[in-house]
Amino acid sequence: MDILIKSLLFAWIWAALSSAALAGNLPDPVMTPGVADPRVTQETIDQTICAPHYTETIRPRTSYTNKIKREQIEAYGYTDKNLKHYEEDHLISLQLGGSPDDPRNLWPQPYSGTCGARIKDKVEGRLKRLVCKKKITLKEAQQAIASDWIAAYKRYYDAAGCI
Repeated sequence: MDILIKSLLFAWIWAALSSAALAGNLPDPVMTPGVADPRVTQETIDQTICAPHYTETIRPRTSYTNKIKREQIEAYGYTDKNLKHYEEDHLISLQLGGSPDDPRNLWPQPYSGTCGARIKDKVEGRLKRLVCKKKITLKEAQQAIASDWIAAYKRYYDAAGCI
């Protein structure tokens, strides 16, 4: 019986740690499902996301995103509360037509780890180039990044992945 309890306790701790690690790599799909900007469509990409400096015209102020970052760090249950350790990331990036200011498109993505914020930036850029070259549709890129950006990284950037 003692071995059974120890085994169950070990399994519970392992599951808790595994889900905490996953939480840092992928956002909670309920809190952060990803929201597209309705102004960006397949028909408007040449005037929006494919136009030079487009994201600079819609990027929210840091004061706005830092306020949300503080709230979401609490909501996500992160023990590290240092704002500098996170990027308030747009799940559907601005360069893929994500909503700039809807909190459901924002999440505190850690910089640390093999699948941190800087790694996600790479697949976002690749997807934008593919959309602008008409190799994939805007909707395909948005769905890929919103549903599982790590799988999108493996499919569109590096098959070995970041894990």
